[in-house]
Amino acid sequence: MSSGLNLLIGISMGLNLLALGSSRLPSLIRVAAAQGVVLGLMPLLMEHHFSWLVALTAVTTAVVKGVVIPTLLRHAMRAANIDRDLDPLIGFIPSLLLGAAGTIAAVALVRVVPLLPEHRGLLLVPGSVAAILTGFILLIARSKAISQVCGYLILDNGVYLFGLLLIHAMPLLVEAGILLDLTVAVFVIGIIVDRIQRAFDSLDTRKLTALHE
Repeated sequence: MSSGLNLLIGISMGLNLLALGSSRLPSLIRVAAAQGVVLGLMPLLMEHHFSWLVALTAVTTAVVKGVVIPTLLRHAMRAANIDRDLDPLIGFIPSLLLGAAGTIAAVALVRVVPLLPEHRGLLLVPGSVAAILTGFILLIARSKAISQVCGYLILDNGVYLFGLLLIHAMPLLVEAGILLDLTVAVFVIGIIVDRIQRAFDSLDTRKLTALHE
């Protein structure tokens, strides 16, 4: 079971690097969606006995993160008529190198973090730290609002992954509440994206510096 979980977390960490190295918004959205599906289904592998609550939460998480939110982002991308983030604040190669260095550091960090015996063989902590770092880099380095929303999604995936450490101690209804917060936040960001597009005919968030009272 641990090998299967580590495989999924390893895939998630690889998707982080794909996100950092991609300039195409459709690819970035697909990466965020794939990561949401991979992490959303992980609780099914962590439970020793089948539970309808766990299954419902896992499927709901995978559907919302992997289908619903990416569909909304694709709609916003088509409405704005953009498909690339060509002028990032931090270049794609430096972002990729920074993400790779952060991932290596996260894997090394797990050796000094006190964990329960059942978690010591898993990559939950480095996977979580790597995803959070990737999300922060996308939020800071990208200029397009859609790229930043994808960064927020990946960051939330990291928080979700860390929360799986407490899957046996914390009711999964708390995870469902986190998912609800994420959905509401993305809708709010969608409204902001629409306002930026209407006001500036662009989704470049640096246009906001042109605002005056």
